[in-house]
Amino acid sequence: MIQPEDAMTERGSIRIANEVIEVIAGLAATEVPGVAGMSGGVVGGIAELLGRKNLSKGVKVEVGQKQCAVDVSIVAEYGARIPDVASSIQENVKRAIESMTGLEVVEVNVHVLGVAFKQEEKGEEPPQRVV
Repeated sequence: MIQPEDAMTERGSIRIANEVIEVIAGLAATEVPGVAGMSGGVVGGIAELLGRKNLSKGVKVEVGQKQCAVDVSIVAEYGARIPDVASSIQENVKRAIESMTGLEVVEVNVHVLGVAFKQEEKGEEPPQRVV
């Protein structure tokens, strides 16, 4: 297992960038059923318009020597039970970060910033109102 941030080993030091932890948390959150997407606010939206995929979108982390705290902002799918989705996100993010980095996750705060409705299939055309 990878040692915590700035850990010294007999071969040298290991440093895990905050961005790596943000990406791990973002991917773990999007794996949970009921999550329509991540909400990155204005800056995330601008990056997407410019064609850049931001895997840490909607995630903020505070990292210490042995612990970290995570804030995740999501958009929930319409019809999903939000407390269950949030709880699953907390468990999945905590498990992913701890197993991949060795850092103890002291808290995972989930912020639900919206609800997404399912889109109609692209192959279907809406019925014509006027002929």
